[in-house]
Amino acid sequence: LPSIDLPIQYINSITMRAFSLSATISASLCFLLICSVSVSSVGAFTPPALLSGFQFPKIEFPWDNNNNGNINSSSRSSSSTVLQPGDTVAVIGASGNVGKLVALRLSDTYKVHGVVRDSSSNDLMDFFGDRLSNDQITLYQSDLLAEMRNDGDDGSNSGLQAAIQNANAIVICTGTTAFPTKGWSKNGEYSITNEVIRALLDSKFNIPTALQSLDALGLNTPNNIDNNANQHILNSWLTSKSRADKKRIIMLSSIGVDRRTTMPFPILNACGVLDAKAAAENAFKQACATSSDNKLSYTIIRPGQLFGGPYDNNFYLGTLFQLDKDAETQDVEIGRGDELLGDTLRSTLAEITAQVCELDCARDMDFAVINVKGDVPVIGDVQDKLRGLV
Repeated sequence: LPSIDLPIQYINSITMRAFSLSATISASLCFLLICSVSVSSVGAFTPPALLSGFQFPKIEFPWDNNNNGNINSSSRSSSSTVLQPGDTVAVIGASGNVGKLVALRLSDTYKVHGVVRDSSSNDLMDFFGDRLSNDQITLYQSDLLAEMRNDGDDGSNSGLQAAIQNANAIVICTGTTAFPTKGWSKNGEYSITNEVIRALLDSKFNIPTALQSLDALGLNTPNNIDNNANQHILNSWLTSKSRADKKRIIMLSSIGVDRRTTMPFPILNACGVLDAKAAAENAFKQACATSSDNKLSYTIIRPGQLFGGPYDNNFYLGTLFQLDKDAETQDVEIGRGDELLGDTLRSTLAEITAQVCELDCARDMDFAVINVKGDVPVIGDVQDKLRGLV
């Protein structure tokens, strides 16, 4: 017979589980024997509650899942609802500061379809490297707002449709700045000061009316990006003609969405960014609640102000105020709902997003994640926090 070299951790794990299985079976047989003797000798004693609920324990081996050799103690449902290694995940906004990290990290486990503005970008080619040539990541070029304007066509020229058609899950990493900046321009590179001033004058400084005018220009406003585009992505995926099981949709949102009437969030929401995110979140929840096969689930992840990582495509307030964090602020705090307050490392957000997919946790819920004072956390501790979200 050919020799087989197994990693030493697998051999140790198998050996320990063999001893554990042997001991468990021996104890279980002794228990049943004692119960049967008690019943036959005494007659009046019966332990139905114990016997009826007794089950042999499920033994899980390292090869039972593909999670970098880690044993996942969380319960697993069928493959039609749980993301499996090799499934396809579409990352919308894979050229952004967060989206690049999310796409890169997810490609460790899944086949990633990255939706970007420019699929020929040399920066993206350099960033993703061999994962492009190995087909771990495939880039699809799409201008979401332009595709929305052409929503009446057959979609044959849609980069978004091509990316999501056979996707088992979608991760939405798109977003825009809370206030008018270059990020609101169609290519994110030119000033929109003239457009903003004109909209304010035409509306006699009525902010909601001015924002509607900027929406109509097709700019990357909060309502266009964080609401309309996100709902367009969702509807395009749900109506796509594909046999692939649609399992999960994950939206990277923001803290403060549920607290947008409580200070300091009304300031952040002055141009409607939190209102726009709230509208998209509600659409995702409704779509999952009414899905015909009851298999689709949503997860809304709420980071704080983002910092760290690459800054080559960043127009957020943190950059404007020259914000940075000391190296000791790397520990992670996670909380159900929208109650935390703080900042979030881009690398932390990307890792949390991947862990949610790999652990099959945090289904049909929203939670916040921020970084706090402390060293880099142990991955097992972070996984326990995610599994503890109920």
